Amino acid sequence: MTNREYFIHWKEMEHPTFVRVFKALPAGRLDYRPEPRSRNAADLVWLMVCEEQVLSELIDNGQMEWKETPALSSLDQMITAYEKHYAALASRLQGLDDAAWERNGKFLYGGQVVMEKPIRDLLWEFLFDAVHHRGQLSTYIRPMGGKVPSIYGPSADDPGGP
Repeated sequence: MTNREYFIHWKEMEHPTFVRVFKALPAGRLDYRPEPRSRNAADLVWLMVCEEQVLSELIDNGQMEWKETPALSSLDQMITAYEKHYAALASRLQGLDDAAWERNGKFLYGGQVVMEKPIRDLLWEFLFDAVHHRGQLSTYIRPMGGKVPSIYGPSADDPGGP
């Protein structure tokens, strides 16, 4: 298995867990934040939606520009957007050849290059960042009144399994 194939494998493996965590959020409590400097639940979900979107730009154009956009108004809309952007990215990943995987890509913020490195490294870093933010979000669920789903194994609320 190549590094590219390994990435695609893990991206596919993590996808259902992202959706489970999003669906576990009480939709009426998306303004919850554990501390004033923390992002609220809606902002965290929207961040992960936007990451899926900009990674498609990276594959298409060799660069991606982070833009702060307001979150959609409902959790269902955000989950639908996440699924749409995930599917678009998954399709692009399947069509990515080894040369494109290795070429340099740029991450821009405010028109300025923040990072420039191989596309493979940017894709891995954004996957790790999304997993990190999913972990943050999972700690919000119980205080919001929800039940924490199984992520990498059972939780106190979900024994996991098929």
